[in-house]
Amino acid sequence: MSFLKKITRLFSAPSSGGGNTVVTHVRCSKCGEIIHSRINLNNDLSIEYGNTEADTRYTCRKVLIGEGRCYQPVEVTLTFDQNRIIIDRKIKGGTFVEG
Repeated sequence: MSFLKKITRLFSAPSSGGGNTVVTHVRCSKCGEIIHSRINLNNDLSIEYGNTEADTRYTCRKVLIGEGRCYQPVEVTLTFDQNRIIIDRKIKGGTFVEG
């Protein structure tokens, strides 16, 4: 049985990662559906180098679409500092809601 468990673990989705993810919740401005998105801080960020290390920023842009009510895209842009802490967030086509 342990062999089958190893094979299953190999093809299953990875765990949430704890401190390596940020979850955003947005509400579509057209239909009101709440859409959840998970951002992996190790893989989903694009780096923007500054003149010094303190000026380095990370950006993540996601286009979210709900699950069938409508197909209105909700565009989310998050900006992170060098420690991967959110310093700015913008949204088009919806609003942010608290989780």
